[in-house]
Amino acid sequence: MRENAWISIFVIYCLIAVFWSDIPFVAAKRWFKTLGHPVMALIILTDPNPLGAFRTIMKRCAYILLPLSVLFIKYLPQYGRGFDEWTGSAVNRGINLNKNELGYVCLVFGLFFIWNFLNQPSSAERRRPSERTISAFFLVIDLWLLYKASSATAAVALFVGSFCILLLQLPKLRARDLRIVVVLALVAAAVVELSFNVDAPLISLLGRNETLTDRTAVWHDALSLSNSPIFGTGFESFWSGKRLELLWAKWWWHPNQAHDGYIETYLNLGFVGVAALLGMILATFLKITRRINGPDTFARFRMGFLFAVVVYNFTEATFKGVALVWTIFNLIAIDPPEVAQESVPMSADQMEELSDEVEEREFGTTIEA
Repeated sequence: MRENAWISIFVIYCLIAVFWSDIPFVAAKRWFKTLGHPVMALIILTDPNPLGAFRTIMKRCAYILLPLSVLFIKYLPQYGRGFDEWTGSAVNRGINLNKNELGYVCLVFGLFFIWNFLNQPSSAERRRPSERTISAFFLVIDLWLLYKASSATAAVALFVGSFCILLLQLPKLRARDLRIVVVLALVAAAVVELSFNVDAPLISLLGRNETLTDRTAVWHDALSLSNSPIFGTGFESFWSGKRLELLWAKWWWHPNQAHDGYIETYLNLGFVGVAALLGMILATFLKITRRINGPDTFARFRMGFLFAVVVYNFTEATFKGVALVWTIFNLIAIDPPEVAQESVPMSADQMEELSDEVEEREFGTTIEA
C-alpha cells in the first residue's frame, strides 16, 4: 500500500462508497469481486520471475482465446456470430459475449505481441527462432479478429498503444523528454479541437456517426439521473433500481453501463472518485517514466497499455467490474515492493532441471553470470 498510494486510496474509497449505496449488500459483493484485480496482478508481480510469469500467462491465454475465436467465427457461426443490439446488423464476437469484448481482447493481446516481438525474453529464449515467429503469427490472427470485430474504439486504442511502444524503442528517448512530449501533445490536441472541431470528421472516418452509436444520448440521460455529484450513488450502484427502470424504458437494448469509463466512475463515485481515478492514472504514468531508461523492457508495454486504456475508456467503461482491461491496468499500475526472499533448498527434480538448463546454455555459448 505504501508503494501504490493512489491505488490504495481508490480501492479504499470504493469500499467506503458501499455504505451510501442503494444496494449496499450487492455493492459489497461487487467490491470483493473487483478486489480480485490487484490480487491477481500481485500473484504475477511477486513471482520470482515476474516478467517470465507475465509472458507465460499472456501467451497461454492468447493461445486459447484467439484461435477459438477464429474457429467460432468461421466454422461455428451459431456461437461466434450474432446481431448488434444497437443497429441490428450482423456482428462477429468469437468466443466472447459481444463484439466489444472481442475488441478489447484483441487490444490487450495485440499490444502484448507487438511488445513481445520487439523485446525478446531472456538470453536463453532469445536463441529460439520460434519466439519472434510465434509473436508475428498470433499478431496476424489478432489483427484479423479486430477487423472482424469492427470495434473502432479498440482499433484506435491499439494504434495509440502500439505507437507509444514503438516510440519507446528509441534508445535516446529520456523520461524527461517523454513527459514533455505528452504535455505538448495534450496541449496541441486541445488547441486543434477547440479551433477546428476535428472530432466529427475523425469519427466519420472511423465509420461512426457523431452520436457514437447513441452513446452521447445515453450519457445525457444517465447524467440527468445523477443526484450526487460529489460522492456518487455508491460503488457499482447507479445501474439499479428506479434509475435502471427509467433508462430501460427508453432504450430497448437495455444499457447496463455508461459506455465511458470516466462518466461511469462519476455516476458511481462522484467527482471524488474521478479525482482518485485520474490521480491513479497520473501516478502510474510517473512511476513508469522512472523505469523507461533502465533495463526494464516491461516499462514499454506498461506505458503503451496505459495510453491505450486511457483512450479506450472514452467510449467504453472498463474502469469497473471484472473487465479484462481493468485487470491488466492493475498489472501495469502496481509496483510491488522489493522484498528479500529467503533461500529455499532445491528438490532433486529442481536440481535436475537446473542441470539440464545449464547444459543447454553451454551448448554453443558460454554461461552468463
